[in-house]
Amino acid sequence: MYHVQGSRGIAIEARRPGALLLATLAVVVALDQVVKVVIRDSLRPSQSVVVIEGFFHLTHVRNTGAAFGLMPGQRTLFVLTSVLVLTSIALYWWRARPRSLVLAVSLGLVSGGAIGNLIDRVVAGRVIDFFDFRIFPVFNVADMAIVTGALGLFAWALLAPIEPHEHSEPGESHGAGSGETHTLAGGTSEYGDAPQ
Repeated sequence: MYHVQGSRGIAIEARRPGALLLATLAVVVALDQVVKVVIRDSLRPSQSVVVIEGFFHLTHVRNTGAAFGLMPGQRTLFVLTSVLVLTSIALYWWRARPRSLVLAVSLGLVSGGAIGNLIDRVVAGRVIDFFDFRIFPVFNVADMAIVTGALGLFAWALLAPIEPHEHSEPGESHGAGSGETHTLAGGTSEYGDAPQ
């Protein structure tokens, strides 16, 4: 990977952005599913274990809503939304072929998070949440990946370099000199006059 300076911000390009996106996606899905299995096997639904008193608990929550428990009971809507998001990312990647490292990792995080929660909704009809900071809705690894990826996309949109575009006015000459070169029957003159 290497740096490319643009007219706005610095872009870090990846040598194999597609592989990076897939690797990020795979790590998120695997980590999300493994931790959910551990929580499901270790804690009963609604059971909570204190990690840091008054600040952080592990709480087994069965969430039928979106990330952070929003809009409960809308399983079909969330499944369709996840499929739409994943399809949009795939189409964008196929058509744009981006090389940005930040973009590849961010899209990998969003895709991995969407797939992690989609697996839960399709298989069990609900998502397992467990990170409980008491003053915030309970969430999981997939939710963290989606939010982090979205922040990465926002940062990329703000800081990605703008490629300069050259515009030429109608009638503008692109030759080496300021005058036109004309070919006449008797020869060539820089200013279009016949040679003496």
